[in-house]
Amino acid sequence: MDLDFIELIKTVILGIVEGLTEWLPISSTGHMILVDEFIQLNVSKSFMDMFLVVIQLGAIFAVVVLNFEKLNPFSSWKTKREKQATFQLWYKVIVACIPAAVIGLAFNKYMEEHFMTAPVVAFTLIFYGILFIVVENYNKTRIPQVTDLSQLSYKTALIIGLFQVLSLVPGTSRSGSTILGGILFGTSRYVATEFTFFLAIPVMFGASLLKLVKFGFHYTGAEILIMIVGMATAFVVSILSIKFLLKYIKSNDFKAFGWYRIALGIIVIAYLLLVGDPTQDNV
Repeated sequence: MDLDFIELIKTVILGIVEGLTEWLPISSTGHMILVDEFIQLNVSKSFMDMFLVVIQLGAIFAVVVLNFEKLNPFSSWKTKREKQATFQLWYKVIVACIPAAVIGLAFNKYMEEHFMTAPVVAFTLIFYGILFIVVENYNKTRIPQVTDLSQLSYKTALIIGLFQVLSLVPGTSRSGSTILGGILFGTSRYVATEFTFFLAIPVMFGASLLKLVKFGFHYTGAEILIMIVGMATAFVVSILSIKFLLKYIKSNDFKAFGWYRIALGIIVIAYLLLVGDPTQDNV
């Protein structure tokens, strides 16, 4: 495969979309389906399926870089108590990953084959958009019981992990489902969002590794360049996206994202009515 400047521009755009939508609770899958309709890389379907998952590594590295000190239990700057607290945080992340690991491995292929369609994405975009608005209205009179990550219990971590399973349905948004779970069960928006970021590290690393193994490790020079450019772009944009979201939620709720999801879902439905389901060729 020959790689020209236009293909690199397309890769950069996909990286930007991934970096923005992976962390904001608006569904990276929903956006990728729309973007793929207008910006199609000149690659095989199997490579594209792998690329859309592996590009998430760039987004994950952004979380690691921004929170390296907080996530590093071996930091020489930490006291013994702080190191123990960091280990406890990782234990909670592992506990929260169990539901997705068990259920995801069992049903992920079925979900991809039967639910990776534009109508499903449109429905989940709108449904969870409404849910964000309802939950935020319900949350107005509640005082968060967990305002710091150190206060998060293993039980609440497991519940958040169960909510993450909902993201197996395309269009749900992994960050969206886990943030909703955290808020509903007593965490502040900031804690729910921060824990969601950390929870993504093993989940997305695991998903990317599985895709790489499934695809095999035989790449052309052009394919390697596409992956590097895509991941690098997603990394840079993710840093900006994460900083924006953590700053935004200190003084705002998630209703704006709910309304955005509803609007995007309606756009997807309108697009379906005009041109049909673009995902039917892939299922």
